[in-house]
Amino acid sequence: MKIIGSFLVMEIKKRFGLAVREQRKQLNVSQEELAMRIGADQAYVSRIEAGLMNVTLETVEQVAVALGIDVASLFTMNET
Repeated sequence: MKIIGSFLVMEIKKRFGLAVREQRKQLNVSQEELAMRIGADQAYVSRIEAGLMNVTLETVEQVAVALGIDVASLFTMNET
């Protein structure tokens, strides 16, 4: 059960990271620029996009605002 739960958490982090990367690239925004907009460093954005960060809801909202999109779209962009 824990393994399945951990797998699901890893999956949502990866999906979120991919959505951030896709939207950032569509807007032609660098990782450095996005980091500046959310008050973080480029390495943090890189870890988010790689699906390595378990971000807070506040960070999710900061990223969405920085990209000019609604929060929900960061979780629905790459659903199949």
